[in-house]
Amino acid sequence: MNHTENPTVTRKHSHVEICLNDPVSFSCKTSGFAEVELEHNAVPEINFSDIDLSTTFLGRKISCPLMISSMTGGYAKATELNRTIAETAEKLNIPLGVGSMRQALENDDFRNTFSIVREVAPSIPVLANIGAPEVARGLSAGDLDTLTGIIAADGLIVHLNPAQELFQPEGSTDFRNLLSEISSITRTLDIPVIAKEVGCGISAQAARMLVDAGVSVIDVAGAGGLNWQKVEEVRYRRQFGEDNRFSPEALEELLEWGIPTAHCLMQLRELKQRNPDSAPFSVIASGGISHGLDIAKAIALGADIAASAGALLQALHNGRLEETILTWMNDLRAAMFLTGSATLQDLQQTRTSLKHKQP
Repeated sequence: MNHTENPTVTRKHSHVEICLNDPVSFSCKTSGFAEVELEHNAVPEINFSDIDLSTTFLGRKISCPLMISSMTGGYAKATELNRTIAETAEKLNIPLGVGSMRQALENDDFRNTFSIVREVAPSIPVLANIGAPEVARGLSAGDLDTLTGIIAADGLIVHLNPAQELFQPEGSTDFRNLLSEISSITRTLDIPVIAKEVGCGISAQAARMLVDAGVSVIDVAGAGGLNWQKVEEVRYRRQFGEDNRFSPEALEELLEWGIPTAHCLMQLRELKQRNPDSAPFSVIASGGISHGLDIAKAIALGADIAASAGALLQALHNGRLEETILTWMNDLRAAMFLTGSATLQDLQQTRTSLKHKQP
């Protein structure tokens, strides 16, 4: 098959182009972080320069609580994008998730677009990535070896994307047996499995089912950032001219579907508090992370680290990826200083409140 005729390759290339050039963020719904306020500490009793941003993720020490979330791979131009992303992550000592690796299971044409990540980033946590529809259909031991072996993965992301698949012109909406297949994967692999939404959020109920299936990390990827319903809606309209699949009123609401990121974190924090003896799991906050104060609030709401794809993809496109991350880390230090938090563990104990909306 000619590379240009492979629908997966074509789709992955168009995703990046649309994310960079079309208005595909949530327009009526935010991440919820603007509603959250960290309690100020007038006597912080710490030295700003002594603030420690380091933490541990998947057994490795990282320099700050930020992951470059899954972006791309699987088409020719992705090699240089992933090289730059991985070089930056390695330099800053932060984790990195690769884009969906479905194409790497279909053929070996562009596996180098994924393997380049480990070549240039040998020491950081790197996460493989496959979609829920592929998992629900069943992955063989050979498939899992391929996914994890290409990048010597430290973990496997299963991305949960029912809303994206619903809107995708060629989407797969058969999610039957997903939890049992995830359970099979967690028993088979000797590396952690991370369950990640792609922008509609993970509720406490869904998180509990995933943890019961053996998932050890939940990436909430809530509403408020990049909107994959809108990405796929752009693709659908390009192919068919108009979208008559839904009534206009329903379409408007479906395009804004999802749980805001901050609300997901509150639900998961409450879940942990209510079930202190249940299986432990780590939490990644993504979905609308746009600066370091969002990261600070996410950690205060119970996240272990934060992650970003959309904002960092734009920063990468503008040649400012490293600069942007370093600025975010200074934002985070400012919040830690003003809450008297010398460490991220201190920040997790910081009191939060919801801002009172003006009448």
